[in-house]
Amino acid sequence: MELNEDLWKTIKDRIKSRNSENKSLETWLDPVSFVEVSQTQQGARLLLGVPNDLSKYFVCENLLDKIFSEISEIYSAPFAVDIAIRRPPGSDGNQMALQENPIAEPLPLTPPPPRHDAVRSDSLNPEYTFHTFVVGRNTEFAHAASYNVARHPGTEGYNPLFICGPVGMGKTHLLHAVGNSIRSNLPHLRIQYISAERFLNDFLSALRRDETEKFRTKFRDGADVLLVDDVQMIGRGQATQDEFFHVINTFLDRKRQVVLASDRMPKDILNLEDRNRSRLEWGLIADISMPDLETRVAILRYKAERFGVGLNEEVINYIARISKRSIREIEGNLKKIKMFSELQGIQIDIQLAKRVLAHHETQTTISLEDIQKLVADHFKVRVADLKATTRAKPIVVPRQIAMYLIKKHLDRSLVEIGRSFGGKDHTTVMNALERIDYLQQHDADLRNNIEELTTRIHNITGV
Repeated sequence: MELNEDLWKTIKDRIKSRNSENKSLETWLDPVSFVEVSQTQQGARLLLGVPNDLSKYFVCENLLDKIFSEISEIYSAPFAVDIAIRRPPGSDGNQMALQENPIAEPLPLTPPPPRHDAVRSDSLNPEYTFHTFVVGRNTEFAHAASYNVARHPGTEGYNPLFICGPVGMGKTHLLHAVGNSIRSNLPHLRIQYISAERFLNDFLSALRRDETEKFRTKFRDGADVLLVDDVQMIGRGQATQDEFFHVINTFLDRKRQVVLASDRMPKDILNLEDRNRSRLEWGLIADISMPDLETRVAILRYKAERFGVGLNEEVINYIARISKRSIREIEGNLKKIKMFSELQGIQIDIQLAKRVLAHHETQTTISLEDIQKLVADHFKVRVADLKATTRAKPIVVPRQIAMYLIKKHLDRSLVEIGRSFGGKDHTTVMNALERIDYLQQHDADLRNNIEELTTRIHNITGV
């Protein structure tokens, strides 16, 4: 199939069908138009048009990965993608203005899919290496474990390596760093990098085409190192879960390295069978938490140098202080300031930084609803159950813990907390707080649950 306008229409339809519940995605994707395809020595270069800077920002930040993934499934030759702003005819004398992408580094050409009998690490991002990973106190252990695995893949006790941490904390970076290091130092080893969601979709496609043996051969016999991102998604389907763990078991039995990344601990992955959960916990779990202020400053300095952005100490400390959720947030805020500086032609100073990030600085870092969902996910119940009238112990204790954490971290009134749990009376909330205070002194399991939930809240708020 050729890389042309018809293929681009197909790509858009496929992205929409895979994200049918995300209506806002269509709002941003629909205006993205096919402009042209040019041929270079490295392969085809697809030029897509967007209407304005804001649209370009959103597409580069949220849609490029999806676009690359869909094209790779259909188009079998090397390609690259450029995003350009379509100017109205007559503005600046040009209909098309191609600008430097303020959101992402230049994207490498994507090679054709490898043969199933020779899976290579072509999907690895060459920018994600151990040299470009900023190590802080929160990532020392995960970085050291990943580095050791890359030097000695298949080492007993490190297989599988399970990297766990909140979204945007560098888990994917470490996965790619392991792959890139092995690729450089042990080039004879075949590497397969894939997300759990892609594994799920590919397996379902293989089932529909009656090509499950081909699919199994690709993973079980076609690679020596398996890198899987977003493993928390694997509990979605029983058949997919079974196939995934057959693949994992094959790798471990053959002493081939497996590295997994997830935003949840194995015990917190929904719908995961106990035997599969124990398999994930078989090797080494490396936990990543939110970096402290000192580490965030170091990360920001590195990112600013990499993107060619000049920042004084006051601006650096300001951005690092308010960027508490993730490393991705730090980078996003830096790029936002960079974009505004370039568009308005003004130098970056503290006034510009505060003006651009004013809304970000004042927004709540965690909400009452966020804590309810954290607790519900942790205890594998529904938020609706926490708000219901049932007095069953599996619901009552999580409900009381959620009330306790909301009072502790958000300091809401008893009346407001009661209202958020289906209209409970304030005396019910008071009794719940007293009950949790008492149980923490006498129930080690409950105390451990609260400590784990508290850590997750701190990882989100950074305080």
